[in-house]
Amino acid sequence: MSCLAPLLSGHNDPRAPNAGHRLGDVMVMMVAAALCAQTGATNIALFAEHRKAALNRIVSYDRAPSHDTVSRLLRLIDPDAFAALLARFAAAFARAVAARGGPEVVALDGKALGRAYETGRSTAPAMMAAAFAVGRGLVPAAAGGARRSETEGAAEVIDLLDLTGKTVTADALHCDHDMAERLHDAEADYVLGLKRNRRDWYDTAEAALAATPAQARRETRGHGRVERREAAAVPAPVPRTAGHKAYGRVVSQRGDEAPVTRYLLLSRPLDADELLTITRAHWQIGNALHWVLDVHLGEDLSRARTDHAPANAALVNRLARNLLQLIDTPKTPISHRIRKCMWSDNYLITALSHMR
Repeated sequence: MSCLAPLLSGHNDPRAPNAGHRLGDVMVMMVAAALCAQTGATNIALFAEHRKAALNRIVSYDRAPSHDTVSRLLRLIDPDAFAALLARFAAAFARAVAARGGPEVVALDGKALGRAYETGRSTAPAMMAAAFAVGRGLVPAAAGGARRSETEGAAEVIDLLDLTGKTVTADALHCDHDMAERLHDAEADYVLGLKRNRRDWYDTAEAALAATPAQARRETRGHGRVERREAAAVPAPVPRTAGHKAYGRVVSQRGDEAPVTRYLLLSRPLDADELLTITRAHWQIGNALHWVLDVHLGEDLSRARTDHAPANAALVNRLARNLLQLIDTPKTPISHRIRKCMWSDNYLITALSHMR
């Protein structure tokens, strides 16, 4: 029986009552295909046909669904209900994955779905906002899709999560009253990037830190380069928004390149060394999530564009990314885990078993 079917029982199947395949079963096929880096309705249908012997160990079907069936489901499934399902799975996943030491950082950022755009609007693809629990390497929630901006998706992500006691990081796009209030109401701390799109806030931060020398320094070496970073943090003379308590500054320099200075809005006075750790952690959402989605899972190659298909295909990929995080030893590269799913029925079924 499909491991997704019980969880989907409360959601309406958007298809006709005489549909030949159960909703949960087809979704398991979609996730299994994503674990093997197969994107698009045609590839998912072919995958379900040729890996039927393996998939029949957890779902039951006599014939694989057609690409039209898969495409129709991707277009019709309510992405908000699917996003809530992803959040429920992720909460269970988190209990199975030990977090690394240090502050519990949840990085928040958006990602464009490269080919998911309406005709004539190639410069405005659909956006998905996602949270990334850095210490656990999991995606606890994601939301967005066509006709929703990154900030709207981010707001939905926050509403899906219990962020009590966690530190949420986000770039300057999300540094506004609405985001600060949402995080403050959620009893979360925040570290939000500041740029001149908030000129008064930026100028105040710059002035507050002007006479403050670096309070912590780090140097890292890797990939043939040296990166130096230093940080300072000071209390805010006057709060600018809900929960605001301090300003931070991080200066980074790669090799002989010119140093880059970034200012941050903080919900609590941070030790400068902790500020370096948290800001460094934020970039994991790019390296460990967005890069994996594009390079290994081929998300930007997906041509799903119609109705809810872009958002639902993206949510399937993020669910697959969570399963890949759980399936092997920490040092096993994600690319190796994907290949093992491609080549080993037992390995693939073990990955899917985490959805139970």
